[in-house]
Amino acid sequence: MHSPSELLQKIEQAINNIQYPPHPASLYEPISYIMSLGGKRIRPTMLLMSVDLFKGSIERAIPAALAIETFHNFTLIHDDIMDNAPLRRGKQTVHEKWGDNTAILSGDVMMVEANKHLTKVDVTILKPALDTFNATAQGVCEGQQLDMEFESRNDVSIDEYINMIRLKTAVLVGGAMKLGAIVSKAGDDEAELIYQFGENLGIAFQLQDDILDVYGDPEKFGKQVGGDIISDKKTFLRLKLQELANTNDLNRLNAQRLEDKADKINNVTSLYDQYKVKEHATLIMKEYLEKAFMALELIDVPEEQKKELILLANQLMNRES
Repeated sequence: MHSPSELLQKIEQAINNIQYPPHPASLYEPISYIMSLGGKRIRPTMLLMSVDLFKGSIERAIPAALAIETFHNFTLIHDDIMDNAPLRRGKQTVHEKWGDNTAILSGDVMMVEANKHLTKVDVTILKPALDTFNATAQGVCEGQQLDMEFESRNDVSIDEYINMIRLKTAVLVGGAMKLGAIVSKAGDDEAELIYQFGENLGIAFQLQDDILDVYGDPEKFGKQVGGDIISDKKTFLRLKLQELANTNDLNRLNAQRLEDKADKINNVTSLYDQYKVKEHATLIMKEYLEKAFMALELIDVPEEQKKELILLANQLMNRES
């Protein structure tokens, strides 16, 4: 079994070895740029951990890992354009550096590159691998669309929100792990169980992110604490507060749009505290984490082979950033 750090090294080496066409440079330089910005590489790492779980070949799974990481970075380019974000991982975003039109085209080519990586897997599992990858990619795009639609809606339910983060965030984790199972030629039932593990872990991870945005340590969180409050983002905490609060407090919540940013964060956080919203969010987060571990428990492999995966999952859920 490999440790996550060992698998990460293999992924970084494979990314460094990718050779993009030299011309037109303005099309391919943005791709090299965003792929070189680093990040945790959680999704390809978990794909390779799934391969390890089912005793597959790590080397033969590298193309699938590159496909997942390339697709993920493609979504980041387009998300940054839609969000008009100036920075990504502390560096200029692609659209800021090269302009929106080039960023869109480079993102489009990254989707092609992701499919090219995936076609290098064993031909005997190519169809299920492509089917899983395409279903995953489509789900992520659906989730992004729902997230944008929620910005202009005042009637978003918690169930709708959970489904949105499932699509936007969690299906990519689940899909990556299912790809790992497929590349390892695991059975259909096992592939579905590892998908359920990844998807439920992804939902729990995003719920934790909602909590950390309000209650995280500013020095460890890596971004502005209270950013979701400032932007009136419909997170689980916000929607739960709207569900629980009385009319006076709801009016108080809506009035925060006119407040100074620091006052707004303090006032909304005080409402979260009053209605114990953090406790509600933590409870639901733990429920999805439990679902993830229940799916992993049902996979019929020796417990020793699950150790690294369980350790990584716990590390992800015990983070402060």
